Amino acid sequence: MRLLERMRKEWFMIGIVLVIAAAKLEPSMGVNGGPLKPEITVSYIAVATIFFNSGLSLKTEELTSALVHIKLHLFIQIFTLAFFPATIWLFLQLLSITPINEWLLKGLQTVGCMPPPVSSAVILTKAVGGNEAAAIFNSAFGSFLGIVVTPLLLLLFLGSSSSVPFTSIFSQLFMTVVAPLIIGQIVRRYIKDWLERKKPPFGAISSSVLLMIIYTTFCDTFSNPNIDLDKFSLVLILFIIFSIQLSFMLLTFLFSTRENSGFTPADTVAIIFCSTHKSLTLGIPMLKIVFAGHEHLSLISVPLLIYHPAQILLGSVLVPTIKSWMVSRQKGVKLTRPTV
Repeated sequence: MRLLERMRKEWFMIGIVLVIAAAKLEPSMGVNGGPLKPEITVSYIAVATIFFNSGLSLKTEELTSALVHIKLHLFIQIFTLAFFPATIWLFLQLLSITPINEWLLKGLQTVGCMPPPVSSAVILTKAVGGNEAAAIFNSAFGSFLGIVVTPLLLLLFLGSSSSVPFTSIFSQLFMTVVAPLIIGQIVRRYIKDWLERKKPPFGAISSSVLLMIIYTTFCDTFSNPNIDLDKFSLVLILFIIFSIQLSFMLLTFLFSTRENSGFTPADTVAIIFCSTHKSLTLGIPMLKIVFAGHEHLSLISVPLLIYHPAQILLGSVLVPTIKSWMVSRQKGVKLTRPTV
């Protein structure tokens, strides 16, 4: 029974493993032009569904109440969308001399360019008892910013490696990301009471659609005979991702707990999670658009697919430690800083 309960809780992670295995067994199903027609069903319908769903689930009224914490929002957004990608770029200059697969390294750079996620940072902030309104605001605001900033960062740090012109990338982003998001917010205004009453499983809907996108991405990989991923590179990338997360969590903790920072312990909790988490829901569709038709798209996607469960795992493990620090700090008990 406990195993079933655990599986139900981790169904999305299990789903990722299953869809990658299914893509390996029968890649012809999900390739462009195949029976699933991903060039239409995924590139347009699936991506638009995810963002319409996001628009429908974002509570606009909760965001407005958090608007006044400008210093907090600036810190999180600058860290996430400027400091994070720039630091990763510098780090990759060192890693480029190692034998790690170059497309996995490019994938690490794409992780740095991603906006914060709409859910995981909020869930973990809430679990600790931190500033949930600030976490909601920054996750949502970061997602909106990411629609414009992330493609620009990807083009700046990686260059569009396909021959897709800049204008067509943005027109597709508008059609499949911006428009559905705005429509979702408009529809929400009219059916708000019904949504509050019924509480539809927005997260599960987006995750299910995301599994289809991941499946077709890997069908493309496994149908390409030229791709060869070595285990050494994969293990190293796994280690690097955990190291990056821990380092950045510690860095944001040290910055936000300085004497004159002006942040409360509850603010620090929101900062730790919102600044270091990256969105898979927004990330995979964006990579699909920016690197449309690229033969190494799935290898570029691998670090983001690893980063997502890693941030939830690491965050969940650290919840008790961060919570006890926050509670003791709020009570005015001067404790030593936790080792994050």
